[in-house]
Amino acid sequence: MALLITKKCINCDMCEPECPNQAISMGDSIYQIDADRCTECIGHYETPTCQQVCPIVNTIITDPAHIESKDLLWEKFVVLHHGG
Repeated sequence: MALLITKKCINCDMCEPECPNQAISMGDSIYQIDADRCTECIGHYETPTCQQVCPIVNTIITDPAHIESKDLLWEKFVVLHHGG
C-alpha cells in the first residue's frame, strides 16, 4: 500500500528528507508520493517515517489506488535498494 499525501498538506518540508526511498517530492501545490518508490518504509523502519514527522494528523494516508501487500512492498524495497 503506497501512501498518499492529502490536500491537508501545509508544505512544512518535514516528510521529503525523511523518506529512505526518495519517493516524496514537491508537486504542483503540495508534496506528492511516487507509488512506484513508496514501500511504507518496509525494509527501513517499523512505521512510515513521513507519517511520524507530519505535524498534521491524517495528512498522509494509505493510497486506495495503490493497495499492495507487505510481501509486494518488501519486493519493491529489494528492487530499489539491491537491484532486484
